[in-house]
Amino acid sequence: MTDAMTLLLAVVVGYGLGSVPFGLIFTRLAGKGDIRDIGSGNIGATNVLRAGSKLLALATLLADAAKGFIAVALIWRLGNDHASFLSGLAAFAGHIFPIWLNFKGGKGVAVFIGVLLMLSPLPGLVFLLVWLLSALAFRRSSLAAIIAMLVAPLCVAFLGEYNALPYVVLMVGLSLYAHRDNIARLRAGTEPKIGQA
Repeated sequence: MTDAMTLLLAVVVGYGLGSVPFGLIFTRLAGKGDIRDIGSGNIGATNVLRAGSKLLALATLLADAAKGFIAVALIWRLGNDHASFLSGLAAFAGHIFPIWLNFKGGKGVAVFIGVLLMLSPLPGLVFLLVWLLSALAFRRSSLAAIIAMLVAPLCVAFLGEYNALPYVVLMVGLSLYAHRDNIARLRAGTEPKIGQA
């Protein structure tokens, strides 16, 4: 397979996996209605939690993380590092901009975790630790995600994993863009706490 074909396959596989809206699917199957009509209208795990089901929220978190992990792992088997990084980026973009939902998806945090754990496990674990500690301290999922997102590329750079760094930085930038409304609410002091409608 040529490099060009590998890169194309990486984008198609990554975007295809990333664009599967598990939060929407799980809540509909559970009879909770359309998750986009609840809370923030987001399809991610935090908003699924607002639908009143910790189990569905956990399932969404794990499934969304798996999208990113599998997207990278599948292409990694072809032996092309940059293609696997690109597949992870495509999965991340597919979650935020899914074609099936008029390009209005989630914030990409869980997918980022999955991609990072496959690309570079140590920064992935650091991300999880920073997110957890920030969530416990501030009780706001968006703030915890933003803090952890900003730490992740620093950790990747510190470890000298420079091939992965541009892709990680792009994902952080996309997620910060997706969090723009959350950032505005955080500045205004109106961002809801975890589990709050």
